[in-house]
Amino acid sequence: MPELTGIGKYTGEMITWLADQGHEVTMVTAFPYYPQWKVEESSSNRFYKKEILQNGKLKIYRCPLYVPSSPTGLKRLIHEISFFMSSFFVLFRLLFKPRHDVFFSIAPPFHLGFLALFYRFFKRTPIVYHIQDLQIEAAKELNMLPSPLFSMLFSMERFILNSVNIVTTISEGMKRKIVKKTKRNVTLFPNWVDTFEFHPVVGRNELKLRWGFLPNDKIVLYSGSIGEKQGLDALIRIAHELKSYSDIKFIICGTGPFKNNLVQLTADLMLQNVHFLPLQGKDVFNDFLNIGDIHIVLQKADASDLVMPSKLTTILSIGGLALITANLGTTLCDVVLTHQMGVVVIPEDENVLKEAILKCCNGDFSLERANARKYAETNLNKDNILTKMVNNI
Repeated sequence: MPELTGIGKYTGEMITWLADQGHEVTMVTAFPYYPQWKVEESSSNRFYKKEILQNGKLKIYRCPLYVPSSPTGLKRLIHEISFFMSSFFVLFRLLFKPRHDVFFSIAPPFHLGFLALFYRFFKRTPIVYHIQDLQIEAAKELNMLPSPLFSMLFSMERFILNSVNIVTTISEGMKRKIVKKTKRNVTLFPNWVDTFEFHPVVGRNELKLRWGFLPNDKIVLYSGSIGEKQGLDALIRIAHELKSYSDIKFIICGTGPFKNNLVQLTADLMLQNVHFLPLQGKDVFNDFLNIGDIHIVLQKADASDLVMPSKLTTILSIGGLALITANLGTTLCDVVLTHQMGVVVIPEDENVLKEAILKCCNGDFSLERANARKYAETNLNKDNILTKMVNNI
């Protein structure tokens, strides 16, 4: 089963779409573990596993890896090295299988590009190196690794970028940063959304009853990974300051290594307006997202244009009102403001975020909602983006 959030979600959707179009696809990956940072119980005792799906068009090789329950910079490094080593043996075996026409290497982890180069050395298969996050810059900004390591890591990344055949990434801001590192052209290959599966629901306020809320409650929703870097503790403190507004309810949906900290903080503050829910299944996810009056997308100030939040595409597709923290001049800020499809405030200022939440709860943002849906249909349609990608390569 593919992961429901983050990079794994898009990779899983891409390989399934390719197989649906008649392509024979082989995927080398890990067992699902994100965002809970724990391998699912059904897979926890497995070593290697091969799955054959889509009437034989899709082969998935799952490899073991070390998954830390509390990921730190060093533990993440070991985690990624463990997958590099375990996946190498699968890739070596694939050298004795028929040659593939294209090798997609998804970064992060950035160093998987070396495995792609190893395969190409023997099979002459061109490599598409697709960058979802600027991993090394993000680790440097967040002080996740000792400083002396970064010079070596950037050199390794530069070698990969200059050696692969095609480099792609998901936003204009990330593209500008990557262009400075390599002599290769960088192609835009944005994340997408299934605009038929995720859509606005008429009478969405009545859906709130299904999750135990009143139709006139104002739902401030965060759905996704719950890690320390998301800064969701700020949302708890804001909920504490807004506890006198009985109709404003905060929902934090998802899992991750920082969730217990947030639950404890909520308990310490004795908050009744904060609710924690597990990740919702695909069968109800569209309805669930539609109960949100405000969708929180938090970006730290030092992560400007290093990552593009994957959750945003789905929010736009349902015509949700996204409240985003992002620096001025970043791709995220520019695209939202240009198309008038959300609200953007400066990162890491809790007072500004609190006032924006109140404004969004009390104001009329029907224009922004309509623009969000229109933008998703025009620019983020899954079939259009993936068809264009295939034609380009």
